[in-house]
Amino acid sequence: MTKRLMLMLLVGVLVLPLAGCRGGAGSHRPDPNTLYVGSVQSSFPSAYMPWLSREGIAPTIASMLYDSLFSYDEATGDYLPAIGREWYYVDEDGKPIVTEDGSIDYARLEELYSDPKYDYLAVKVIIHDNITWSDGVPLTVEDVYYSLDLATNHALSNHAGALAWTSDLKHKYNNGVLVERGLFTYERGALEQGYQISPEEKDTVIYLHVDKVLGAVTPLFTSVLILPRHVWEPVVTRENQLNSSAPNAEILHRYTHPVGSGVWVLDTEQSGSQQIVLHRRKDYHLTKADGSPLIAVDTIKFVLYQEQNVALYALLKGHIDLLDSSVSSNYLLLFEQQEDLFVSNAPGVFTQTLVFNLNPVSSERNPLRDLLANVEFRKAMALAINQEELIKSVLDGAGVPASAGLMRPTLEDFYNSEADSLLPGDYAERLALANSILDGIVPEKDKDGYRLLGGERISFKILGTPREQDVVSFLQIQFKKIGIDVQYAAKGAQPESTYLYTSKFDLTLQGVIFSLSNVDIMYPAHFSTLGRTSNYGRLVNEELNGAIQEMRYTLNLHTKYELLKRIQPMIAQEYYKVPLYTANVISVARTDRFTGYQVVEGATVFNSESLQNLRRVEGR
Repeated sequence: MTKRLMLMLLVGVLVLPLAGCRGGAGSHRPDPNTLYVGSVQSSFPSAYMPWLSREGIAPTIASMLYDSLFSYDEATGDYLPAIGREWYYVDEDGKPIVTEDGSIDYARLEELYSDPKYDYLAVKVIIHDNITWSDGVPLTVEDVYYSLDLATNHALSNHAGALAWTSDLKHKYNNGVLVERGLFTYERGALEQGYQISPEEKDTVIYLHVDKVLGAVTPLFTSVLILPRHVWEPVVTRENQLNSSAPNAEILHRYTHPVGSGVWVLDTEQSGSQQIVLHRRKDYHLTKADGSPLIAVDTIKFVLYQEQNVALYALLKGHIDLLDSSVSSNYLLLFEQQEDLFVSNAPGVFTQTLVFNLNPVSSERNPLRDLLANVEFRKAMALAINQEELIKSVLDGAGVPASAGLMRPTLEDFYNSEADSLLPGDYAERLALANSILDGIVPEKDKDGYRLLGGERISFKILGTPREQDVVSFLQIQFKKIGIDVQYAAKGAQPESTYLYTSKFDLTLQGVIFSLSNVDIMYPAHFSTLGRTSNYGRLVNEELNGAIQEMRYTLNLHTKYELLKRIQPMIAQEYYKVPLYTANVISVARTDRFTGYQVVEGATVFNSESLQNLRRVEGR
């Protein structure tokens, strides 16, 4: 049965029961001030450890209960206020390094900190003076100090992600012992370091020493959710770590009764395994320009659905206002037939790639994987990939081709089109070149046209999720044109530990995103560092590594842009993470009770811009 036929049957299943029901849809959402959000998960978490995992709804809830210092606007490159009000690079006296208009003076920054006597950049952060935790206790820089300090101390946090977030912070622990101080407040060494903080500023000013990397502040500002010191310091010890798989009663109580500084608080009485209820804080410190609340919705109720089709039916029937998940482009036809729906077809930011296991550990090497070590063999497979056809067939057109340099063309300051000129544009010419290359490597074929190695058909397994089987099916068709067989293999629940970190795979599908805000961390993780990183195929390229390190440590922003341009063709020439497409993010909401939904690049319709712009429909 074809995908299109399956879609038409689904449309019939979902739409027929809705006949005559449109007028009464709103009656299924009884509270007019509650936004009902469907979430497709296997389950909801029962506890809320502050630095939650990246899986499911956990990071969404964490980011609503807790705040970071700032948020980052990819479009403008600005850090937007959250807990932090403003920040500066500063000189050794703590004076901001800024131009007359208040922007960063990169020329002076480079001139000052290129001096070898400095092995750090000094950063001053000023936080808002009117923030309280949800239990009413004031939030101060001592909470910021505690959170960043804890993130660097694995003996207390037991959180590997926190170590990655703070890897460029010059504040280091060795087996629980502080060996280098890089955080300074009024009460913790600022004066000794030479930073003057007045008593009036003691609760709002903190200085950070970071590696001489222009992107070092980004994860510190945007990834580390700030924790309440008064809640966690009394209970977190070596024996009872923050991230505990077997929390004692005190820590478990704090997991289940979170105290945050975000705009939302958890209703512990109403929340459970089937729903999560959040209430808007009336005393949240950020407001709109006119002083009105930042968010107009009073309550959000997340409702659990374990099947997407059931969730879609609930949306169309009027049981929920929106879905907090992206849906297949196949559903666009269904949505077009319905009234009172807002469809967000947002440009994507994640590029789907095909990753080659080109350098497995010795125990996982075999003759087939030895072929993947040959860059010319990988180039031939890259030539056979037709992104336009994949977008048409797999995404129903809801996506765009991705750059071979894995940088979005919309990032005009440092996108390099040269990465996309390495291979012919004409697909017939690409196939001819691919077959010519393979004829020189593995010329023997079987009766079905598949190439042979040692008398056996060359066949690779591609790890993917069940939702990615369509991708593998169409790659199967494309690779057959060059005599290479591929088969789908399920990733399972923990693919990193099971297959990827251990080199137990041939190829895998992986979504990647690179931008100015993350390249300092993500480039090494994807292309340089070996071990438990995103460099699944264990690429080793010293020239590329050197360019990445030079890009990381330059203090000249223009030079950084030029190095980013230089790196992209180097990435493309490895044919290691070969782009397949960048898919749009398609999501949907009802408009019979709320309007003002915003389309945000890379996000579903449930995003912070939507929450700040939603308004009730009069009389509904």
